[in-house]
Amino acid sequence: MFFIILLSLVGILVLLGVIEYAAHVHYLKKIPIRIHVNGTRGKSSVTRLIAAALREGGIKAFAKTTGTLPRVITDKAVEYPVFRPIGANIIEQLRIVAFVSKNGAEALVIECMALQPHLQSLTELRMIRSTHGVITNARPDHLDVMGPDEQDVALALLGSTPRNSRLYTAERDYVDLFDMACKDRGTTMELVTDEEVGEVSDEDMTGFAYVEHKENVALALRVCADCGVDRAVALAGMHKVKPDNGAMLEYELDYFGRRLLFINGFAANDPESSKIIWDLAKERHPSLDNCIMILNMRNDRPDRSRQIGEAIPSWTRASKYIVIGSGTHVLIERAVGGGIEPNLFINGEGLDVDGIFETILDHAMQSVLIVGIGNIKNEGLDLVRYFRNRSKIVK
Repeated sequence: MFFIILLSLVGILVLLGVIEYAAHVHYLKKIPIRIHVNGTRGKSSVTRLIAAALREGGIKAFAKTTGTLPRVITDKAVEYPVFRPIGANIIEQLRIVAFVSKNGAEALVIECMALQPHLQSLTELRMIRSTHGVITNARPDHLDVMGPDEQDVALALLGSTPRNSRLYTAERDYVDLFDMACKDRGTTMELVTDEEVGEVSDEDMTGFAYVEHKENVALALRVCADCGVDRAVALAGMHKVKPDNGAMLEYELDYFGRRLLFINGFAANDPESSKIIWDLAKERHPSLDNCIMILNMRNDRPDRSRQIGEAIPSWTRASKYIVIGSGTHVLIERAVGGGIEPNLFINGEGLDVDGIFETILDHAMQSVLIVGIGNIKNEGLDLVRYFRNRSKIVK
């Protein structure tokens, strides 16, 4: 009797699962344009750019970002936080599909939230079934999950390659792997070229209320063009984008006659992206008296700390390096071992945001450039909020 009851319960659960998935497929089919955005850097930005451009083009487009703070963005550009009663889980993508489908979405632009390679494939092939796949780039991050090296990251990301569709990318180093994955799934690879990036002018970029990257804009423009949105219309929509909390914004604070310019680069947590932001910041503000690098570390990301610690000795020197968060010793040991003078480091582990700010002031001259990199969580987000609430936004 017990066996029969158990078997019946299993059968009921299987039947409910089949019914639930059939409903999900029904919701998917009601959304004609489904754009699945993956990659190491720029996923949230590209998701927002594409959705805004589609809306400007008259398409009822919804978006969902994972980003710094996960958000659902409606066709009216209204943002709502994603409720996570049991923490982040890819199952929430099913809820998002159902929500936007019930609200008459003509397009869904959704950021991939999976890290495990098999889950990236599952999310695409079973949950989203995109009409347009996007992989922004492949850089060395989350090596503990997708590694051990950068090529493995590329292969993991390619798990989100759609079937019998199109895959758009601005990646340059692993074109052969992208081509292989596309052929395997009967998909056309759409590579955004250097020429297309070059066609995004400096004038085009001045319309953004934050520091955006031309590669992201060029990639989003290519996708939108294939969805029937004119370039000028798409750019006009992109210029209206509300940036993610991790976007590269500049905050200027006049503090008792001292000029503090803080650049939020915390969301770029791999060495390559972080160096781009550091170099760009130095290039944009060469006249400031000194420059301080804030490195926010996490003790559950020791690989990331080692990578950045080994990379920064080859970068242009900062006046001071303030290392905050947790597990800070990993980065400091690697950086000092690479040749940076120990006296340039300040170990700020355990400091709250007020303590971090006072430490910055201790080492700021009459004008100072402050660039945050490493990780946006916890102390990083606290510091961004601290400057945002006391400063004017420069860009």
